[in-house]
Amino acid sequence: MDMLTGTQITEARLADWRKLAQGLHARYLVDDFGAAARFVTAVGEAGDELGHHPRVSIGQGHVDLKLVSDDAVYREDETTEHVVEWVTQQDLDLARAISQVAAEHQLAADPTSVGVVELGLDTARSATIAPVWAALLTGNADAQGHGSPSDEIRDATGRVPNLWFGGAAEDGAQGQRFHLEVYVAHDVAEQRIAAAVAAGGTVVDDSEAPFLTVIADQDGNKGVVCVAESPATDA
Repeated sequence: MDMLTGTQITEARLADWRKLAQGLHARYLVDDFGAAARFVTAVGEAGDELGHHPRVSIGQGHVDLKLVSDDAVYREDETTEHVVEWVTQQDLDLARAISQVAAEHQLAADPTSVGVVELGLDTARSATIAPVWAALLTGNADAQGHGSPSDEIRDATGRVPNLWFGGAAEDGAQGQRFHLEVYVAHDVAEQRIAAAVAAGGTVVDDSEAPFLTVIADQDGNKGVVCVAESPATDA
């Protein structure tokens, strides 16, 4: 299936879900592990009907789910296509089905608590250094370019954060090379930034806000608060 645009995802109005990085994320609150297991079983049955399943993690008092298609089609132009990891129509369909399952189990969603952390490394030689990082992070050379038309490192099992490569001068003359990309739900981005500033951080670049806001700590180390196109929650 074709990858969906941010506008298409927003127009789907999935109140329980937030678009972070490549996928849709949701958190549902549960009373105990038994309730979590029953919910996940029902989610699995819903996925069986649609031929698609989420990635699931059970934590203390919650169940986290991620929806992404590993065979989404990205059309670079009229003649060039790439198979990527991204949200497709089947993810929207399953998101709606999971929300219905949650309602039947009387589980509340907590969409503002979801988050994703990715690593960024600035380099002018991504093709050269990417194999090293693929081996170091995942032990698998296939992680280079997995689900992406770039050299980005993505572990298919989701054990480690994605590593993407940004631009840098050929001579390597640059300050901080590694930084964190912290994806948060659109409705908590302002609070997250305010909390970092209150803790002593400084906003050093908000020219691309609300999508990208660069925060520096007292030593000048930078991180980026990221907001992806996100499903609307209003009626």
